[in-house]
Amino acid sequence: MSFFEPYLPAVRLLIFLVGTVAFVGLNAAYLVWVERKGAGRFQRRPGPMEVGPQGLLQPLADGLKLMSKQLIVPPGADATLFRLAPAMVIAPALMCLATIPYSESLLAPRNLNIGLIMVFAFGSINVMAIMLGGWASRNKYAIISAARVVSQNVAYEIPMLLVVITILMVTGTMNLNDIVKQQGPYFWDWNLFRVWENPLMPVTFVIFFICMLAETNRAPFDMAEAESELVAGAFTEYAGMGFGVFFMGEYANILVGCSLATVLFLGGWQSPIGLFPGVWWFFLKLYALVFTVVWIRWTFPRTQFYGLLNLSWKILIPISLVTLLLTAVVMKLPLLF
Repeated sequence: MSFFEPYLPAVRLLIFLVGTVAFVGLNAAYLVWVERKGAGRFQRRPGPMEVGPQGLLQPLADGLKLMSKQLIVPPGADATLFRLAPAMVIAPALMCLATIPYSESLLAPRNLNIGLIMVFAFGSINVMAIMLGGWASRNKYAIISAARVVSQNVAYEIPMLLVVITILMVTGTMNLNDIVKQQGPYFWDWNLFRVWENPLMPVTFVIFFICMLAETNRAPFDMAEAESELVAGAFTEYAGMGFGVFFMGEYANILVGCSLATVLFLGGWQSPIGLFPGVWWFFLKLYALVFTVVWIRWTFPRTQFYGLLNLSWKILIPISLVTLLLTAVVMKLPLLF
């Protein structure tokens, strides 16, 4: 055994974490560009055009502008929690991305037997960070927004976890790599279309996607930043990179949610054509879901807060319970005969 061999796993994890930070930063920059250009196309206007060809350098200009601004702590705010909240938003998302298997061997940062639990454990810190940011600001609009975010995330965690339990019953594992390997390369082998195991499996995917939109505070569920009602919501008092890190955290959480949907329902890296590496298929599925998230934001208006909660408690939770029970019945039927 060489001197460096015991340290190789730690070094490998560090390299992947650095790569994940770069990946999140690049996505946060250019998904903003995609969002702004997409919004322009949906609204019959060109979007950013001035900085670089087709506005491609606009994200760099915006990043430099944010980094040049001072992070001001408002009078009366809790300075420690105010500065800590942005870090608490971005750090859990980075840890979640470090467990996502982008391919079978090339880009698989950490193969954990309980990887699915780890994603949800770290993902739940996001709501705590937004709550702390709003509460520490000592701003009435930020505090109202923080209260909304907590009630929203509690409501939508329940149907999302019920859907995930349904997938766990079908696959029998919490290892994300094993969940992908149990699915085939063709779309009829993906969990999304395996209706012989659960006739309502496409419905479970829709429930998961809706809950993912709510968990990441995206329109039409963007109650954390309801500009028409609460100025900038929980981020009202943040300036410069304080606001920028919250913004990066939102896009990082979108990547986590869409990556998890790709793993659980769309076959992950499984490729129907062997000419292209599986990692390309993973990112193709991932960015198709990300584009859908952008598409939904600029298509549907923001829902009323009570309508948002009623959607979860009165519709999504009962339907997800039905899909869970139906899956249990379908799995037990062969044992009864």
